[in-house]
Amino acid sequence: MAISQKKQRENIAQILRVLNTHYPDARCSLNYTTPLELLMATILSAQTTDVRVNKVTRQLFEQFPDVHAYARSEIEDVVEVIRTVGCYRNKARNLVLCAQRLCAHYDGKVPQTMEQLVTLPGVGRKTANVVLSNGFGVPGLPVDTHVKRVSKRLGWTTHTEPEKIEQQLCRLIEPQQWGHSSHLLIYHGRATCKARKVECERCPVESLCEKQL
Repeated sequence: MAISQKKQRENIAQILRVLNTHYPDARCSLNYTTPLELLMATILSAQTTDVRVNKVTRQLFEQFPDVHAYARSEIEDVVEVIRTVGCYRNKARNLVLCAQRLCAHYDGKVPQTMEQLVTLPGVGRKTANVVLSNGFGVPGLPVDTHVKRVSKRLGWTTHTEPEKIEQQLCRLIEPQQWGHSSHLLIYHGRATCKARKVECERCPVESLCEKQL
């Protein structure tokens, strides 16, 4: 029998409290110091590990220190820096075009709304939510492959499309917790609730899990 939304919200809140205790250092894994750096790093992170992106962005941020440096660069210049990242040519193009649009439409600044962010090349809802929640403290719940997998296994969502999962989770979790909840699910997905090997025997929320494997 399906549980009520109130009961589900209570279950989720309890799981999040346990995960917060288990992963006290959960945060965005990308290295950045400005919203622009976060935006560029997140564009690069699609289908690539954050570890790989962090290696590449050390040189990228040094060679392109501001939005104008990206905007006036040749795509091949960016390609040479990010070549070890998956889909590097397409991502290099997006970085340059994104910077050009920022300069043309947003005075060179990263916008702070979902509606504006998703107009940028290479930016979908996941990337926009990463930037909003981590760069500006605006409620946003990024749904990546870990969030998608773990939320489904926990029984929090029945959807498979990231946008529908986001909508469902946002109805069940308090807005001020959206961003951090995403971090917790990502950490848990990497450490325990893995794609190929689910380690239920060492899961801190095993007794609260719906086990939708």
